[in-house]
Amino acid sequence: MSVSPIWMVRAGKGAESVDDFIEGSFVAIDCCTSEIGPIDASTEKSDIQQRLAHLRPSDNQAKIGVWASQIKRFLGEVAIGDAVTTYDPNQRIYFLGQITSDASPRPNDGSSSRAVRWEAKIPRDRLSPSTRNTLGAISTLFLIQDDAAEDMRRNAIPIGDPSPAGPATDSGATSSSQADAEVEVLEDMATRSREFLEDRIAKLTWEQMQELAAEILRAMGYRARISPKGADRGVDIFASPDGLGLEEPRIFVEVKHRPGTSISADQVRSFVGGRQAGDRCLYVSTGGFTKDARYEAERSSIPLTLVALPELRELLTEHYHRFSPAGSALIPLHRLYWPAF
Repeated sequence: MSVSPIWMVRAGKGAESVDDFIEGSFVAIDCCTSEIGPIDASTEKSDIQQRLAHLRPSDNQAKIGVWASQIKRFLGEVAIGDAVTTYDPNQRIYFLGQITSDASPRPNDGSSSRAVRWEAKIPRDRLSPSTRNTLGAISTLFLIQDDAAEDMRRNAIPIGDPSPAGPATDSGATSSSQADAEVEVLEDMATRSREFLEDRIAKLTWEQMQELAAEILRAMGYRARISPKGADRGVDIFASPDGLGLEEPRIFVEVKHRPGTSISADQVRSFVGGRQAGDRCLYVSTGGFTKDARYEAERSSIPLTLVALPELRELLTEHYHRFSPAGSALIPLHRLYWPAF
């Protein structure tokens, strides 16, 4: 039997409005109606998106699109009788209730709200790691389904009852299972982080990819310069300790930004041809390398390192803290701290 889903409606940035939500028995999202004009369930998403884009011209289209989708869902998909939750990070409690009204504009702040009858609370510490991971989504509005929704209902406590301290059970087996699940969540997030970062790198233009490779070398302590367009003679970047090539190592870099197209052995041979003793070569390819190309690099008399997209991502994260502001702007990143296991 399927479990009824639960709407998550976040109470603003940092849950700043959670007390208002609970004490006022409602949930709301910012629709900017005081600036973009009235909207309701019949308003097309494209119309909402167009108005928001006009209001916030500096925001990218993806961000505007997500915002418009959330407004449209709150006005048109959320319904009377639906389950809804919001989170109070100060108490570490999810409040669970039921939508009891249609959406209506709130005076003065441009938001749209729905009345809620709050019925239960759910201590976050009693939820499984996988459920907590699901609830960690940053969207203002999203749907909690299946196992996560069932887990929340199973651990719900009627409002007014005392909240038990700690997790639902303290058995050794459960503690071990919880730890395993938390490690699994960490590994999943780490994998997704790596994949998202590689996706972002792959979207760079060829010129930006050159800048990124040069920035990594600079962060490693070398002085790197990019060859002028049309005059690289097979070398896109040159780097050395002094930037003049008078000190070793002299590093010659070729950058190929063709996702899905692997570099061949012939291309590797062409790149290292003409290099001299003491030279070092670096071949960057976002499309990877063929097996023969890797074999060619291994037996080359000139030291040659092949850098595919995964290695480029590793170099980026390892040396990112020494990037210049211009380099950081190529791939903006935020440092994330995660509990050790």
